[in-house]
Amino acid sequence: MKKIIARNAVISALFALLVGALGYYLTLPPLNVQAKGFWIFLTVVIAAFTVPFSIMNAASGVSRDAIPLTRGKKGIARVRLPLWAVIVTLAPVVVLIVGGIVSSTLFNAKAYAGIVTVEDAVFEEDMPETDSVTNIALMDSDTAAVIGNRTLGSLASVVSQYGVAPSYTQINYHRTPKKVANLEYLGFFKWLGNRDSGIPGYVMVDPVRNDAEYVELSTPLRYSESGYLGDDLMRKLRFSYPTKIFDTVSFEIDEEGKPYYIVSCVKPQVAVFGALDVTEVIIFDPTDGSSEIKPVAEAPEWIDCVYNGYLACEKYDWYGLLSGGYWNSVIGNVGCKETTDDFGYIVIEDDVWYFTGVTSVTADESNIGFIISNARTGEYKFYPVVGAEEYSAMGAAEGEVQEKGYNASFPSLVNISGEATYIMVLKDAHSIVKLYALVNVENYSIVATGATQDEVMAEYRTLLVQNGVIEPPEEEIPPEKEPQNVTVSVTDVRIVTLDGSSVLYITGEDGSVYKGSLKEDETLILIQKGDRLALKVTETDHERIFNIVSWSEAPLDDGNE
Repeated sequence: MKKIIARNAVISALFALLVGALGYYLTLPPLNVQAKGFWIFLTVVIAAFTVPFSIMNAASGVSRDAIPLTRGKKGIARVRLPLWAVIVTLAPVVVLIVGGIVSSTLFNAKAYAGIVTVEDAVFEEDMPETDSVTNIALMDSDTAAVIGNRTLGSLASVVSQYGVAPSYTQINYHRTPKKVANLEYLGFFKWLGNRDSGIPGYVMVDPVRNDAEYVELSTPLRYSESGYLGDDLMRKLRFSYPTKIFDTVSFEIDEEGKPYYIVSCVKPQVAVFGALDVTEVIIFDPTDGSSEIKPVAEAPEWIDCVYNGYLACEKYDWYGLLSGGYWNSVIGNVGCKETTDDFGYIVIEDDVWYFTGVTSVTADESNIGFIISNARTGEYKFYPVVGAEEYSAMGAAEGEVQEKGYNASFPSLVNISGEATYIMVLKDAHSIVKLYALVNVENYSIVATGATQDEVMAEYRTLLVQNGVIEPPEEEIPPEKEPQNVTVSVTDVRIVTLDGSSVLYITGEDGSVYKGSLKEDETLILIQKGDRLALKVTETDHERIFNIVSWSEAPLDDGNE
């Protein structure tokens, strides 16, 4: 009997080992007791041992604690697991349940709220007035994908074998916003046919100018998320870092254009599983598979995406909702605030920041301010700018051109003439950018649209004046310029009509041009080619063009020009 039990144990152990090895290779769970995926994986492996072992023991009739095989109503054989097998199999599930409870916000509200520190800041100081936007990614990822695919479509040799990865990463490249995405294999057979040559490049989209370029690499990518077997990026990472809990994986490039995958590693900050936050970052070179891991504080400055925008919003929500305790967040809501459910991007100096509005949980379609969060360092700033929330502003912009059926992108915030203003783009049904839109935060009935930034900003400032928000600009009177005397030998004379008035242009020997209005001085018509003149002139905005104030014939014995 002991031999039978030992045989059953060996067979069950081999089966569990096979299930575990195959499951680990396919699902890649972290071998970390603070990862929920580890306990789920462990439950499956234990069940792969206990269930076959109990069935074989029951079938052999050698297990004293196993309930023998019985027949159901339909005559189907079934086995009831012995108590010890049930306890062992469900032990990891109990850990998950108990760990989840003790890690919940119910018992740890203050700990969750203390994950982040939020600094109050002054909008006008951090965001000076602007005449054009070059530091905001106005284009969303859907539009970036359209432009990127269109760029790749012009490369026949590439597009037949590769596609553009659907996930674009927002980065700061030479202090300007860019969106980048690597090429990917179009399925298993494309990978099989091209794995020796690798992935040849990536697409970089300019979300300000609405254009894109394909960048071909001197050394192709070997590892990617679209690779299979040993070329799969996540499999390579898991085998290199078996205990790490991976969060966001972002494709980025350094300042020289070299590609990397930036992998955020998270760790629970509360009890067993609670408040996952980024603590380390893996810098992975997909061309050769080399990598290094660093604490967040030591991440190189060229890296932009350590924290993803959803985590940034979630952490602020812990702070905004739970600072007054759990029950206050459920019942009283005193002082509770939360972010809107989307975010935009702003480039400040050399970093990418997430932008999103903040609203009171009891407010309706209005913000009490907004936050920006540094995507590399996790720093937060709060600006108490009261006004419409983002979706109301998007609806106002779409309503301005409702006959066209355009959709607004999620906005960002700019300072125009001292006014906090939402800026966004309006897209057609194919995600092509058609218009720019500006919406006043405080009064979202003030909406301007235009085909260019110059056009929309001029229209917006006009609306601000018409609505009494700002004073009309004072007309600048150019300072009078001191006349100067010159002597000119005329080499050419021309009369040009400008706005209905005739203007005489004469050219001197040195190539300088002098102009005068015939309406103001009709004697100018007497000037002919070859004349030598004594002119009194003033400067214009052009270095070699002058206005004629008065003229006379120069004496024959006058000096040179």
